[in-house]
Amino acid sequence: MEFLAQCNARKAKKSNPACQLQVKCQIDNHPPQITVTFVNGVEEVFNATSTPAQTIRTMILRKGQMLETEHMFREAGEKWPVIIPEEELHQSFPGTKV
Repeated sequence: MEFLAQCNARKAKKSNPACQLQVKCQIDNHPPQITVTFVNGVEEVFNATSTPAQTIRTMILRKGQMLETEHMFREAGEKWPVIIPEEELHQSFPGTKV
């Protein structure tokens, strides 16, 4: 219920107006869970008993950011995932501190 309350908060709705919530209440002994379907169709199920609402929210936001980044690279014609060679990770570039 805490997760639902966070999603229904005015600030959350304003930040992501395309987000759709569907609540299915169960009356059996099945432990509470939250199922999230992302824009790419991938579903993730979270155990709502042992995972705090804020943790679930953070994981969803990170996954959303990753999907946005992937979409941006694919639109630009780049391969995904981006593979950065190990030697490039340790190069210094002008304007960066070593």
